[in-house]
Amino acid sequence: MTLESQDTSAGPRSGTTPDPTDKGLRRGSVGLLGVVALGLSSTAPAYSIAVTLGLVTMTVGDLAPAALLIGFVPILFTAFAFRELNREMPDCGTTFVWNTRAFGPWTGWLVGSWVPTVASLFAMTALAQVSATYLLSVLGLDGLAGDDVAVTATGLLLLAAATLLARRGLQLATGIQYALLGLQLVALFGLGLAALTRPGAATPSLSWLDPFAFDGPGPFAESVLLCLFIYWGWDALITVNEESEDADRVPGRAVLISTSVLLVTYLFTTFAAVAHAGTGTGGVGLGNPDNATDFLAALAPPLLGDALATVVQLAVCVSALAAMLTCLVGSGRGWLSMTTHGAMPAVFARIHPRHRTPTVGTVFFGAATAVTLVVLKTASPRFLGDAILCVGLLIACYYGATAFACVWHFRHRLRDSVRDLLLKGVLPALGGLMMLAALARSAYDTIAPDYGSTSFHGIGGVFLLGVGAVACGVLVVLLVRAAFPRFFREGKDSVAPPASTGSTRNES
Repeated sequence: MTLESQDTSAGPRSGTTPDPTDKGLRRGSVGLLGVVALGLSSTAPAYSIAVTLGLVTMTVGDLAPAALLIGFVPILFTAFAFRELNREMPDCGTTFVWNTRAFGPWTGWLVGSWVPTVASLFAMTALAQVSATYLLSVLGLDGLAGDDVAVTATGLLLLAAATLLARRGLQLATGIQYALLGLQLVALFGLGLAALTRPGAATPSLSWLDPFAFDGPGPFAESVLLCLFIYWGWDALITVNEESEDADRVPGRAVLISTSVLLVTYLFTTFAAVAHAGTGTGGVGLGNPDNATDFLAALAPPLLGDALATVVQLAVCVSALAAMLTCLVGSGRGWLSMTTHGAMPAVFARIHPRHRTPTVGTVFFGAATAVTLVVLKTASPRFLGDAILCVGLLIACYYGATAFACVWHFRHRLRDSVRDLLLKGVLPALGGLMMLAALARSAYDTIAPDYGSTSFHGIGGVFLLGVGAVACGVLVVLLVRAAFPRFFREGKDSVAPPASTGSTRNES
C-alpha cells in the first residue's frame, strides 16, 4: 500500500495537542520485516563493528568473541523489558512513557527523554562525520576526506538529506533501509567468508568464547562496555510501534529478532577476522593500534581487492547514514508523544497532512544535530571525540532505568505465572543491575584525566561531559516543570497505557 492510498483524514494537522491514543501517525503502515530492518539499521552494524572490534581485541585478544557474547547478555535482558512494556503500553514515547508511568514525571522526563536524546545527539554527530569521510573516500576525494571543513560540510549535507527522508514518511524510510541494510550484511558476511576460506587462516576455536578466560575484571569490564556500544540503537524500532501492524506485539518480536541477528552477524565477523588477521600488533593484526578504529580498512583490500574493498567502504558509509535516518525517525516521534501527554510545547505535535509524520520534531532534531556538530567541531575536535565517548555512560543510564521500570510496573503480577516472573521480573532486574554495574564502571574509567582527549582540574573530559549532560538535564526539567506544571502534578496517572489489543491493567 502506498503512502497516498491510505486515509489521511484522521489525526491532527496543526499544533493543537492530539489525543495520546491517536497522534495522527499512519497506523499499520509497516510490518514485522520493516520494523526489524529499522532496528538493525539503527545500530549501524558495519560502522559499529568496524570502529569497535579493534579496540576490543586490543583489550582481550582472541577473547573478543567472548566479550561480544557476554556484552549481549544485558542487552538481551533489557530487550525483554522493552518487549513487555511495549505490550502493555505501545506508545511511541517508549522510555519516556514507561519511566513516567513507573517512577513519575521527573524520572520520565530526565532519564526517559533527556538522556537518550543527548546520547542520540552526540552519536549523530559521529555518524554524520563518519558517513561524510567514507563517502568522500569512496568518491576518490581522499584529500577532502582528510580536511575537517570539507568533512563537516559534507556531513551537514548528508544530515539534511536524511532529515528530508525521515520527514517524508516511514514507508519511504523503511524501503531505503532495506537497501542500506542489505549492503551492510552482504559486505560483512562476504568479508567474513573470504577471511575464513583464505589459505593460512586459523581454525576458529570455541576457547575464544570462554567467559572465564579473561585476564582480570578490568579488561573484562572494559571490553563488555565497548560491546554495549556495538549493540546500542536497536530500541529505536520501538518508536514506530504505533505505526506498525499489531502494535503491542510486532515491535516486541522485532526487538528480539534484531538483537539476535546482530549477535550472529557480529560473532561471525569477529571469528572470521580473528582467524584471518590474528591479534598481533603488526600488519593487519587486530591488535595493531593503527587498525584499532577501522579494521575493515586494513582487511578488505588484501582480502577482496581494491574494487570490492570500495564496496566495504561504501557499506560503512551507508551504515552510518542508515543509523542517522533511524535516529531522526525515532526522535521526532518521541517528542510527539511527550507533547500529547502535556510535557512539551504543542508545536511538536504538528503532523504533516500528507506524509503523516511529526514534521516539526523531525526537522528540529536534525537542526539540533547540525548545531551540535558545528559547535563541538568549532570548539575543538577533541571535544567532539570526548562527547562521543561519553555516550556509554548515557546508554547504561537509560537502559538500566527502563529495565527497572519494567520490574516496578509489573511488580504486582510477578506471581501470576513463571513466565511473568522471568520475563517481567528476574531477567529485566538482572539486565538493570548489569547496566548499573556498567554505568559505575564507565564512570570510574572516564573520571581519569587521561581517558579521552580532554581534562579539567584532574577530571576526565568524558566524565564531565556525561555527568554534565545529566546535570544540564536537571536544569532543563526545572524549566519544563515551571512551563508544564499539570504534567508534573498528574503525569504518572495521566500517562496511562493506551488502548492495546491485549488486556491492560492500571498499575500505580
